[in-house]
Amino acid sequence: MKSSSLIISTMLFCAAALVHAQDVQTVKIGLAAPLTGPQAFYGKDSQNGARLAVDELNEKKIVVGGKQLRFELLSEDDAADPKQGAAVAQRFCDLHVNAVIGHTNSGTAIPAARIYHQCGLPNLSPSATSPELTKSAYNTTFRMLANDSTLAQALAAYTVNVLKLKTIAVVDDRSAYGQGLADAFRTALRNTPVTVVTQQYTNDKAVDFSAILTAIKGRNPDGIFFGGMDPQGSAMLRQMEQLGLTRQKFIGGDGICTQGMEQRTEGMKIQDNLVCAHSGIALDRTAASRAWKKRYDDKFPGQFQMHGPYSYDAVLAVAKAMQAANSVEPQKYLPAMAKVHFAGVMSNVQFDARGEIKNPTISIYTYQDGKRRLAN
Repeated sequence: MKSSSLIISTMLFCAAALVHAQDVQTVKIGLAAPLTGPQAFYGKDSQNGARLAVDELNEKKIVVGGKQLRFELLSEDDAADPKQGAAVAQRFCDLHVNAVIGHTNSGTAIPAARIYHQCGLPNLSPSATSPELTKSAYNTTFRMLANDSTLAQALAAYTVNVLKLKTIAVVDDRSAYGQGLADAFRTALRNTPVTVVTQQYTNDKAVDFSAILTAIKGRNPDGIFFGGMDPQGSAMLRQMEQLGLTRQKFIGGDGICTQGMEQRTEGMKIQDNLVCAHSGIALDRTAASRAWKKRYDDKFPGQFQMHGPYSYDAVLAVAKAMQAANSVEPQKYLPAMAKVHFAGVMSNVQFDARGEIKNPTISIYTYQDGKRRLAN
């Protein structure tokens, strides 16, 4: 009798375990970012933010369509290269992932967006800021932060009203991001007292800016605006110091508003000339954002840059849309993405008809005694 009871109990336990296993559904979240090369620290920061969100969602045991969801992050390296980014996008389509967080760079995000649209795959960029990304108005593409036009307008207003500069030189790295930001900044300066005295170009792999800076020195502007990323921005600032361009403000967007820029310019006499801006609140501004930063640092010590909070919020946006639609299938939850609204780490997450984040906050930073501080 005991033996029979034991057999029956074992069978019931196994059956329950089988049912439980069948009630778990895997949700594959693709992460597309530069994980190798000079911009790998940006990509890994985005990956970390997405990983933190995935881990926290799995702890919550979310149920959709009667099944408990198990989120899985699949990371692919696009090397900040448009061709490789397109190949990554096609791979995610072929793998039938449930959503994509990426791409990091505008140059990779823009061509990838067309591929995702063709296969009906929602993609949310945590960092690509070129307005071109949403001009096609693909219903599958969303941006988690302010675009270059919004950021440039805030920087231009600060340049005019607070810094009170009269002349400025503009430099960009000819990337989709750098060129787009520089163009937007020049446009925002129209009909203001600030004159653009020269426009110079480099590339996103350059290390020597002596010719550009010598030409700029001859025009003696009050400031230099740089559209590009911090590996080039920090080298340019160092060479400005060497050439005696020590009174000029060095202004840029989120590409130079990073931990990396702060670390690379530490000890420079003209670090205090830096002015930069990024989308979203300062992470030390609210209790919730401070708590998020602590969780990030505990899990990924010393790796924070700036994009992690946006990729974190992007994963949450996908999860909330799935819950609202009661489905993890892209074609079923995609309409719910347009209605997502929640308090994210950096801002209230809500999208407009083009997939842009609504009412983004812009934070402007300056330096004093080598320490970055919030200016607004």
